[in-house]
Amino acid sequence: MLVAALFVAYKLARGITAGDAQVAMVHAYDVWHVERWLRLPDELNLQQAFLHWPHLIKAANGYYAWVHFPATTIFLVWLYRRDHAAYVHVRNVMVALTASGLALHILLPLAPPRMLGSLGFVDTGALYGQSVYDSGAGAAISNQFAALPSLHVGWALVVAYGIITQLDSPWRWLALLHPAVTTWVVVATANHFWVDAIAAGVLLALALAVVRPSQRPEVAGSVGEARVLAG
Repeated sequence: MLVAALFVAYKLARGITAGDAQVAMVHAYDVWHVERWLRLPDELNLQQAFLHWPHLIKAANGYYAWVHFPATTIFLVWLYRRDHAAYVHVRNVMVALTASGLALHILLPLAPPRMLGSLGFVDTGALYGQSVYDSGAGAAISNQFAALPSLHVGWALVVAYGIITQLDSPWRWLALLHPAVTTWVVVATANHFWVDAIAAGVLLALALAVVRPSQRPEVAGSVGEARVLAG
């Protein structure tokens, strides 16, 4: 039900911002200039450096199109089966992050860098015929002016957070590779600015501050039994 509600909200957001192409483009150039003022790494230089390796860019396109939803789904199923209370907490965090992201999509429509051809950016998905926005279901439901924040990065951060907080092994920190690779992918393919990834991290921090972990049922039961025995 929550996923269905978010899907409906996304569709509504797409309809609301559909006519804001010009505003979204203005915002994109503004973000570009603000990033240069902040001396953030140049997304254009990063993309042009990797365009010399077509196979790597094709892999990035595939990662962008096919890893985002399956990886998140597999993680949620794994967490649900492992610890239901932890699953509820992480699910609520993801819902809060996504809902706030959708609100920003409506309030601040932003075109992705791939639409800024005048600056030299290349739409790598369209270049290699791997675009999820050209046709089909992806084009029907996607809001291409919803770059801020990057929900690809936001969900990847949630996955990393869930794995790190659930496992005790030192190998759990490898989960950070998922948001790191996702951030590189969305920037190298010109689907997002650095600011979009940073905004996703900020929204996750706010969601974690607001959404408190659920009480574990087994802990609550143990406390109740202890009180009965003590009485």
